[in-house]
Amino acid sequence: MPRVKRGTVRRAKRKKLLGLAKGYYANKSKLYRAAKESVDTALKYAFVGRRRKKRDFRRLWVIRINAAAREHGLTYGQLINGLKNAGVTLDRKSLSELAISSPAAFAKLAAQAKGAAKIAVKSAKNAAKAARA
Repeated sequence: MPRVKRGTVRRAKRKKLLGLAKGYYANKSKLYRAAKESVDTALKYAFVGRRRKKRDFRRLWVIRINAAAREHGLTYGQLINGLKNAGVTLDRKSLSELAISSPAAFAKLAAQAKGAAKIAVKSAKNAAKAARA
Protein backbone atom coordinates (compact mmCIF):
# COMPACT_ATOMS: atom_id res chain seq x y z
CA MET A 1 0.00 0.00 0.00
CA PRO A 2 1.41 3.46 -0.84
CA ARG A 3 2.38 5.83 1.92
CA VAL A 4 0.02 8.78 2.47
CA LYS A 5 1.26 11.82 4.38
CA ARG A 6 -1.89 14.02 4.24
CA GLY A 7 0.03 17.24 4.90
CA THR A 8 -2.32 19.96 3.66
CA VAL A 9 -5.50 17.92 4.02
CA ARG A 10 -4.89 17.31 7.71
CA ARG A 11 -4.06 20.95 8.36
CA ALA A 12 -7.15 22.16 6.48
CA LYS A 13 -9.37 19.73 8.38
CA ARG A 14 -8.03 20.81 11.76
CA LYS A 15 -8.15 24.49 10.86
CA LYS A 16 -11.78 24.15 9.79
CA LEU A 17 -12.72 22.41 13.04
CA LEU A 18 -10.86 24.94 15.20
CA GLY A 19 -12.67 27.67 13.28
CA LEU A 20 -15.98 26.10 14.27
CA ALA A 21 -14.78 26.02 17.90
CA LYS A 22 -13.79 29.68 17.90
CA GLY A 23 -15.04 31.45 21.00
CA TYR A 24 -15.39 28.29 23.08
CA TYR A 25 -14.12 28.31 26.65
CA ALA A 26 -10.47 27.57 27.52
CA ASN A 27 -8.86 24.59 25.73
CA LYS A 28 -12.05 23.78 23.84
CA SER A 29 -11.15 26.46 21.32
CA LYS A 30 -7.41 25.70 21.12
CA LEU A 31 -6.71 21.97 21.40
CA TYR A 32 -7.90 19.75 18.58
CA ARG A 33 -9.29 16.84 20.58
CA ALA A 34 -11.18 19.01 23.06
CA ALA A 35 -12.43 21.22 20.23
CA LYS A 36 -13.64 18.20 18.25
CA GLU A 37 -15.65 16.90 21.21
CA SER A 38 -17.17 20.34 21.83
CA VAL A 39 -18.03 20.93 18.19
CA ASP A 40 -19.63 17.48 17.88
CA THR A 41 -21.74 18.15 20.97
CA ALA A 42 -22.67 21.63 19.73
CA LEU A 43 -23.75 20.27 16.33
CA LYS A 44 -25.83 17.58 18.04
CA TYR A 45 -27.60 20.21 20.16
CA ALA A 46 -28.09 22.44 17.11
CA PHE A 47 -29.81 19.57 15.29
CA VAL A 48 -32.05 18.83 18.26
CA GLY A 49 -32.72 22.55 18.71
CA ARG A 50 -34.05 22.94 15.19
CA ARG A 51 -36.67 20.29 15.94
CA ARG A 52 -37.34 21.68 19.41
CA LYS A 53 -37.93 25.18 18.05
CA LYS A 54 -40.98 24.00 16.11
CA ARG A 55 -42.44 22.40 19.24
CA ASP A 56 -41.78 25.46 21.37
CA PHE A 57 -43.41 27.85 18.92
CA ARG A 58 -46.50 25.66 18.56
CA ARG A 59 -46.82 25.57 22.38
CA LEU A 60 -46.54 29.36 22.50
CA TRP A 61 -49.22 29.78 19.83
CA VAL A 62 -51.58 27.42 21.63
CA ILE A 63 -51.10 29.28 24.92
CA ARG A 64 -51.83 32.62 23.24
CA ILE A 65 -54.91 31.30 21.43
CA ASN A 66 -56.22 29.74 24.65
CA ALA A 67 -55.80 33.02 26.54
CA ALA A 68 -57.60 34.96 23.82
CA ALA A 69 -60.35 32.33 23.51
CA ARG A 70 -61.07 32.41 27.23
CA GLU A 71 -61.70 36.15 26.99
CA HIS A 72 -64.61 35.24 24.71
CA GLY A 73 -65.96 32.44 26.93
CA LEU A 74 -64.42 29.52 25.03
CA THR A 75 -61.66 27.08 25.78
CA TYR A 76 -58.90 26.38 23.27
CA GLY A 77 -60.42 23.03 22.30
CA GLN A 78 -63.89 24.50 21.84
CA LEU A 79 -62.48 27.30 19.67
CA ILE A 80 -60.49 24.97 17.43
CA ASN A 81 -63.42 22.55 17.12
CA GLY A 82 -65.83 25.38 16.35
CA LEU A 83 -63.51 26.82 13.70
CA LYS A 84 -63.12 23.39 12.13
CA ASN A 85 -66.93 22.95 12.05
CA ALA A 86 -67.30 26.45 10.58
CA GLY A 87 -64.82 25.60 7.83
CA VAL A 88 -62.18 28.13 8.88
CA THR A 89 -58.76 26.82 7.89
CA LEU A 90 -56.42 29.22 9.69
CA ASP A 91 -53.35 27.67 11.27
CA ARG A 92 -52.32 28.26 14.87
CA LYS A 93 -49.60 30.73 13.95
CA SER A 94 -52.12 32.95 12.13
CA LEU A 95 -54.69 32.65 14.91
CA SER A 96 -52.07 33.63 17.48
CA GLU A 97 -51.02 36.64 15.42
CA LEU A 98 -54.68 37.69 15.03
CA ALA A 99 -55.26 37.37 18.76
CA ILE A 100 -52.34 39.73 19.45
CA SER A 101 -52.50 42.25 16.61
CA SER A 102 -56.22 42.54 15.88
CA PRO A 103 -58.48 41.41 18.73
CA ALA A 104 -61.60 42.55 16.85
CA ALA A 105 -60.97 40.07 14.04
CA PHE A 106 -60.27 37.34 16.58
CA ALA A 107 -63.54 38.19 18.33
CA LYS A 108 -65.42 37.64 15.06
CA LEU A 109 -63.71 34.28 14.62
CA ALA A 110 -64.56 33.33 18.20
CA ALA A 111 -68.22 34.23 17.61
CA GLN A 112 -68.18 32.19 14.42
CA ALA A 113 -66.68 29.24 16.29
CA LYS A 114 -69.29 29.55 19.04
CA GLY A 115 -72.10 29.48 16.50
CA ALA A 116 -70.63 26.52 14.63
CA ALA A 117 -70.12 24.62 17.89
CA LYS A 118 -73.81 25.10 18.83
CA ILE A 119 -74.91 23.88 15.41
CA ALA A 120 -72.65 20.84 15.74
CA VAL A 121 -74.09 20.03 19.19
CA LYS A 122 -77.67 20.36 17.87
CA SER A 123 -76.96 18.16 14.86
CA ALA A 124 -75.34 15.55 17.13
CA LYS A 125 -78.42 15.55 19.39
CA ASN A 126 -80.72 15.23 16.37
CA ALA A 127 -78.67 12.32 15.06
CA ALA A 128 -78.92 10.60 18.43
CA LYS A 129 -82.72 11.08 18.48
CA ALA A 130 -83.00 9.73 14.94
CA ALA A 131 -80.95 6.67 15.87
CA ARG A 132 -83.26 5.92 18.82
CA ALA A 133 -86.43 6.30 16.76
